[in-house]
Amino acid sequence: MFLTISTRGDAAHPATDLGYLLHKHPGKAQKFSTSYGTAHVFYPEADELRCTAALLLETDTLALVRRSKGKGRGGAPDAALAQYVNDRPYAASSLLAVALSGVFSSALRGVCAARPERAATPLPLRIEVPALPARGGPELVRRLFEPLGWSVSAEPVPLDTEFPAWGDSRYVRLVLESERLTLAEALRHLYVLLPVLDDAKHYWVSSDEVDKLLRAGAGWLPGHPEQKLITSRYLSRRWSLTRQAMERLELVRLAEADDSEVEAIDNAVAEETETEEKPAPLAVQRREAVLAALHSHGAARVLDLGCGQGELVRELLKDVRFTEIVGLDVSVRALTIASRRLKLDRMGERQASRVQLVQGSLAYTDNRLKGYDAAVLSEVVEHLDLPRLPALEYAVFGHARPRTVLVTTPNVEYNVRWETLPAGHVRHGDHRFEWTREEFRTWAATVGSRHGYDVEFRPVGPEDPEVGPPTQMAVFTLTTEKEAKAA
Repeated sequence: MFLTISTRGDAAHPATDLGYLLHKHPGKAQKFSTSYGTAHVFYPEADELRCTAALLLETDTLALVRRSKGKGRGGAPDAALAQYVNDRPYAASSLLAVALSGVFSSALRGVCAARPERAATPLPLRIEVPALPARGGPELVRRLFEPLGWSVSAEPVPLDTEFPAWGDSRYVRLVLESERLTLAEALRHLYVLLPVLDDAKHYWVSSDEVDKLLRAGAGWLPGHPEQKLITSRYLSRRWSLTRQAMERLELVRLAEADDSEVEAIDNAVAEETETEEKPAPLAVQRREAVLAALHSHGAARVLDLGCGQGELVRELLKDVRFTEIVGLDVSVRALTIASRRLKLDRMGERQASRVQLVQGSLAYTDNRLKGYDAAVLSEVVEHLDLPRLPALEYAVFGHARPRTVLVTTPNVEYNVRWETLPAGHVRHGDHRFEWTREEFRTWAATVGSRHGYDVEFRPVGPEDPEVGPPTQMAVFTLTTEKEAKAA
């Protein structure tokens, strides 16, 4: 990983003052041990007119694997080879940000006893990062740095210069230039935004990261237009920490506002609280939509296929209209957690007789699933590889044949409305695919036609006029059942 910081000077203020500000002598090449390798600091050029400091981080891949105890970026298990073969030796990431704060810790705080006036004065700065992961592309790079006073060049790096038709990679060559910022401000921007653009950290994010973010973001993050995205990504999308950080940032912003602005904000918040109710989380809206559909079809004996840790089963148990509930999942661990959360071992005999948790796979026919009023596949199909969908289709619609089948799945078109979701990414790392509304309707109509079900489609969550709802639901009704009701 490589980064350079350059500045210009003159006879009165030589550029080599950069050495004082960074606390690293321009005439020496120095190296520093880090938890994951060795950081080198050297000066490719150093005179009174121009000075450049370079930070080169050599990562120790074996140390990364040992310290992470088999965990990959963000804590997700990696394939064995991916633990050793990756972009970390080359692309800027949280590793470089941590090295930056360790090697230039005094400069990051704006401390320089030898040149205090220079530390507090804006400098003509040029920062270059040859390979920067940009999950969001050059446009996101500009949205993050330009509001901070930087002139930004983010040139996409092609996947292969010999094959330009392959297009660009997710990496950019970043050049930042400014004459309005102090060195400490520039370093704090890099410390926060390098891992934000990579959208990953090499270590577990705990509550102390909120304090680090607020310290490094002091003076610029509370008013940044992309504050929410920066905060969420920096804290590895841990929502509890993100909420905590956002609340503290709002307090900082209010503390900096004058009394009249504070009063206006308080009035606006009070008025909004009176007139608007915070919408329920999407998962809650999804369960409510499923329950409403089950009620409208008069279902009493219900299968929750792919029940996971039992959230829907718990809601079904609260309603006495559901007399028999079966939760099926392929994961024994998920079923164990579901059993513990439902407190099956302490449940009364009458209540316990209504529910059963069973292990099984939807890729195979299962006689235990026959004869039920309804089956629910809530956020299940997108976790299967596409070639295995026909097996699920036959097992549910061809063999088990419940009178009603409810299928919910993400609407990929809505993903553009999730501001923290990088372009082209699915909502969950285990999703094998996500369908557009047209793709889902085509699949559902084909399944219904093949197995004798009528299909209707319902939105789940707020419906956007351009991209539709966040979740789409298909309600399959066995044709013979509809004919029997009509008769």
